[in-house]
Amino acid sequence: MTAPPQLYGLLAEYDNPDQLVEAARSTYQAGYRRIEGYTPMPVEGLPEAMEFRRTRMPLVILLGAIFGAIAGYALQYWVAVIAYPINVGGRPLHTWPAFIPITFETTILCGSLAGVLGMLALNRLPRPHHPLFNVAEFSRATRDRFFLCVEARDPLFSLPETRELLQQTGALEVFDVPQ
Repeated sequence: MTAPPQLYGLLAEYDNPDQLVEAARSTYQAGYRRIEGYTPMPVEGLPEAMEFRRTRMPLVILLGAIFGAIAGYALQYWVAVIAYPINVGGRPLHTWPAFIPITFETTILCGSLAGVLGMLALNRLPRPHHPLFNVAEFSRATRDRFFLCVEARDPLFSLPETRELLQQTGALEVFDVPQ
């Protein structure tokens, strides 16, 4: 006898974006926070209905840029003053105006790299397989259907109550999503 598969969540299917937005709004108002909408095109009002929180990407990029500026300046200082001091025309070893272009470049480089790596990490990518791919009807999410998923790890998730709530929102069908 095999154990039943773990449940990732419930997936509700809708045939128009207005139903999806209303379902997301009512699901969020019912207290569910681990919800996600899947649509074939951008749907106006969906992020507001699910009350998306602000992203942490600006902070990640800022920290990467600050690290790049400090690292670039420190590297130039170490090379010019400590490791290989060369007296050129009696000028001081620590000539900060000469360090500015490289510092700027390393700031942009590290900020950009932090942005790319932060985006991948915050989006949990790469993820070649998602549990929603186990539902055959989900392939229509890129063509003509709208889906709302409530994850089982939501604190309010209870299979019968959540299924009933999604059916009350006008879902065409509610699918179990195995892990």
